[in-house]
Amino acid sequence: MSDAQAQCFKAYDIRGRVPSELDMDLAVRIGRAFAEYLDARSVVVGRDVRLSGPSFAQAVSAGLAAGGAEVLDLGMCGTEEIYHAVNHLQCDGGVMVTASHNPPDYNGFKLVRAGARPLSEDTGLQEIARRALNDRRGTLSGAVAMRPVSTRDAFVEQLLGCLTDTLRPLKLVANPGNGAAGPVLEQLFARLPVQVTWLHREPDGRFPNGVPNPLLPEHREATARVVQQTGADLGLAWDGDFDRCFFFDEHGQFIEGYYLVGLFAGIFLRKYPGSKIIHDPRLVWNTIEMVERLGGIPIESKCGHAFIKERMRTEDAVYGGEMSAHHYFREFAYCDSGMIPWLLLLELLSSADAPLSELVRARQDKFPVSGEINRSVADADAALRQVQERYAGEAERISSVDGVSMEFTDWRFNLRRSNTEPLLRLNVESRGDARLVKRRTDEILALLGAPAA
Repeated sequence: MSDAQAQCFKAYDIRGRVPSELDMDLAVRIGRAFAEYLDARSVVVGRDVRLSGPSFAQAVSAGLAAGGAEVLDLGMCGTEEIYHAVNHLQCDGGVMVTASHNPPDYNGFKLVRAGARPLSEDTGLQEIARRALNDRRGTLSGAVAMRPVSTRDAFVEQLLGCLTDTLRPLKLVANPGNGAAGPVLEQLFARLPVQVTWLHREPDGRFPNGVPNPLLPEHREATARVVQQTGADLGLAWDGDFDRCFFFDEHGQFIEGYYLVGLFAGIFLRKYPGSKIIHDPRLVWNTIEMVERLGGIPIESKCGHAFIKERMRTEDAVYGGEMSAHHYFREFAYCDSGMIPWLLLLELLSSADAPLSELVRARQDKFPVSGEINRSVADADAALRQVQERYAGEAERISSVDGVSMEFTDWRFNLRRSNTEPLLRLNVESRGDARLVKRRTDEILALLGAPAA
């Protein structure tokens, strides 16, 4: 196995460029290592829309079968459908073939055990990597028997079960970005009192409109424009495997995921008073203030779905949210979903006397943010040290939960390595001073001295 292949194993999933980093032979080895590590009797496999998805699903399934597992094939689906199916079918594990928002020539795997518990570098992924990279038993030939299964109807029913109040008619713009979300959305919309304008509806692994990643400003323009043109109440967009949903208000303005964390925390704290809420360390002041004001307990966790889910289980938290638009729910096996958030928001908008822009405006004014900024640097450790040394004497609080977080009287920042890409990610927020956010952001970027990623 090459060094490039070893680099495919990230903090909580596997992904790499095809075929220079991730190829079919390695996929077979990963499947076999996964099945043997879990001593799995049954594993459900699904894939997103990437063109290499069917081949990688076949390859990892061949490895799973060689490791002694029956393979149940969901076909094209979303990552959260794997989470649901593992529980619904009572499987020993699940494999989602996806590279999420990476470029089209990437692919990868998200692995979960029984109960949809994720495997991360701390909970088995390193051992699977060791086994796969050192497997010398040779390649497998011939197609593997994969038993087709469908759990979508049950999945849709569980999603609709999250709604407890009557919805009022709303106008939506829905942009699956040619990813896997379209077929699920069609079933949901057919059951809801909504009028929908579609963009980029059809699943297409060629990604003719760009890889779906609405965190990138250039990928927001189409959704924002159609919201404005149609007078919609809400705009929605998803990433390729639809475990993240992104929101646009009635003016077409993109709403940073940070502010949604506080909004959703409020929904659950009114339903479950005194509950624990998990949040990531990138942007925190708004979430902490809202949770504490409503009588909840805010708890900080390292970024990433595997780490958030583990902390949620440990704390029995009712909800967890990341500013990157991952939202986690105790009632969904502590897993993240890109479908539950917008359903909850429809319910909130149906009962509120205000549109989405007004629900978040006060929070945006009180805690303005930079938005996440990515930079590629030659030496991430050195860059982190340099920034920390620059501000250590002024900081009132320093945390290393994930990267470095430094707090001052009226502003704070988090600078961390990406768990999935060779990047540093910067987030800056302040107490009511947008100009201060810009000044401090520019200051830190100048220290990094790196071009935009």
